[in-house]
Amino acid sequence: MRPIRTALLPLLLLVSLALTGCAFNVNPFGSPGAPYKEQTLSGTGGGKILLISVDGLISERPRESMLRTRQSVVEEVAAQLKLARKDKDIKAVLLKVDSPGGTTTASDIVYHELMRYRQETQAKVVTVMMGLAASGGYYVALPSDHIIAHPTTVTGSVGVIFLQPRVAGLLDKIGVGVDVSKSGLHKDMGSPFRDSTPEEKKLAEAMVKAQAARFLDLVQQHRKLEPAALTIAASARVFTAQEARDLGLIDSVGYMEDAVAKAASLAGLPEDARVVTYRRRPAADSTWYQASAEAEDLRPALIHLSLDSLLPPQAGFYAVWAPALSQ
Repeated sequence: MRPIRTALLPLLLLVSLALTGCAFNVNPFGSPGAPYKEQTLSGTGGGKILLISVDGLISERPRESMLRTRQSVVEEVAAQLKLARKDKDIKAVLLKVDSPGGTTTASDIVYHELMRYRQETQAKVVTVMMGLAASGGYYVALPSDHIIAHPTTVTGSVGVIFLQPRVAGLLDKIGVGVDVSKSGLHKDMGSPFRDSTPEEKKLAEAMVKAQAARFLDLVQQHRKLEPAALTIAASARVFTAQEARDLGLIDSVGYMEDAVAKAASLAGLPEDARVVTYRRRPAADSTWYQASAEAEDLRPALIHLSLDSLLPPQAGFYAVWAPALSQ
């Protein structure tokens, strides 16, 4: 029983402090409903550059933790762009991406929201890629006026994959089966409880090709690659930053300060323009490298454990670099 008591100590301490009337402003369950607050990260000059982070798997699904639910990446980006529309001082958006991608639909929604924001506000958009900006992580960067990658960035993976978890073999071993009554031949296509038929595999491949073609068309629309470069990109492999630059998938290689300077230059702002972000709980001594919406999290690591990381992905179409899912 000792491990259980040890794990409960942080929570018991918080409860005891509350009961004794001590001033303590830590919420162990987070602040999911708190409004966004603007926080300045750098600069004192006129005009603003809004930093928005896209971190982790891009999905429409809320991110589940042990004791709370956090907004999905799609919702966070859309909510921050909605708030930015009300601030006429924001002249540029700096999108910081560190993601292996996500579902094709979620990636396309983030792409669409950024395109719509650009068209409505005439603001400039610059993407800075961190360690990983692959597949959907590259997809969301396409609306940018300039894409810059860190020297060690892994990017590319321009393609779509259909993921279909299988449990049929396991169920057979433990003597469990699933009875299915269906209205059409392919009503249970993609079921994890049986193997796909040859015809179903062909249907899935056709849908993958259709979604991948849309992705590649958008890449060509925004990046205007040479035919040879487009063929290489269509292989869906990943690239180093320099390889991506040589192909034309990105514009330059550099660091965060280079991305900030580029955003200021494109937007006609002074070099010391303010870089701001929206956070639910602004943190002291914030930098460009913290995630936007949730900067400070004082909950124990046990409580912060993501439930999504314990489960296989849902069946569906993903614009994701599949090896990164294991992370």
